Amino acid sequence: MSDRIMRCITSDGAVMAAAVDTSDLVFTAAKIHLTSPAATAALGRLLTAVAIMGNQLKQDNASITLRIKGDNSETGAIIAVSDSKGNVRGYVENPDCPTEYYSNGKLNVAKAVGKTGILNVMRDYGTGEPYIGQVELVSGEIAEDITSYYATSEQIPTVCALGVLLNKKTHEVMLAGGLLIQLLPGADNETIDKIEKNVSELEPMTTMLAKGMTIKEICEKALNGFEVEVLDEMPIHYACSCSREKVINAFITLSDDDIRSLADEKGFAEAVCHFCKKKHRFSKMQLEQIIKQKHSPK
Repeated sequence: MSDRIMRCITSDGAVMAAAVDTSDLVFTAAKIHLTSPAATAALGRLLTAVAIMGNQLKQDNASITLRIKGDNSETGAIIAVSDSKGNVRGYVENPDCPTEYYSNGKLNVAKAVGKTGILNVMRDYGTGEPYIGQVELVSGEIAEDITSYYATSEQIPTVCALGVLLNKKTHEVMLAGGLLIQLLPGADNETIDKIEKNVSELEPMTTMLAKGMTIKEICEKALNGFEVEVLDEMPIHYACSCSREKVINAFITLSDDDIRSLADEKGFAEAVCHFCKKKHRFSKMQLEQIIKQKHSPK
């Protein structure tokens, strides 16, 4: 069964909850990027967060990009992108970064990511200048950093839970998912108290998934005590938007000499996509054709 995301709202319009199962998506990303356990967890959490945030975009050509760069980070920059149709992709600068564990056996993601640094959020609605928000990291654990972004940049009281569970022996992704709860303008003190109680009783996201709970049941548990309506549900998956045409368009921005210099001693230029590792190869003759294309009248 493919990964899915669901958004629910209380019938009084006071609270929204979104739950997502990203197990396949994060498994795919780890296989593509050959990530260490710490890098898998960090990238998996950010991919999960961006999947939820991308689902909130309603414009057809909209996309959102999250970029985390911790100070003294072992992972380097981590980038995750989602559009409004459930296509998610991402990469980590240092995929084989070292892995450390807390005394309870859990992965120390904050050590790999960096506990201080910057989270950038870029929303591109496809209609001109993108909206860019930026906050300082509060923990490097990623879920808390997303919560902080919503509180400071968008003034939306938010609870975010993100989880990636790895097989202890093989380090393969077994489960991954996330939950986002947001108070909407109609929330009163009684609503806030009920949600705080629910949040305090929630188990970790991967524990709920491991028990076989559906994303709908997870949303209902987060909104326990409220009448709940499903807003929408859709599949999500790892999908790259790279193409040979996009590489050619990037080459065209270079000078003629720079385009020619792209060829190696064997006479080929090769562009490797950050997101899917696909290689786009061009011969010297093809590079000359690109130069010709660049100068041909439109």
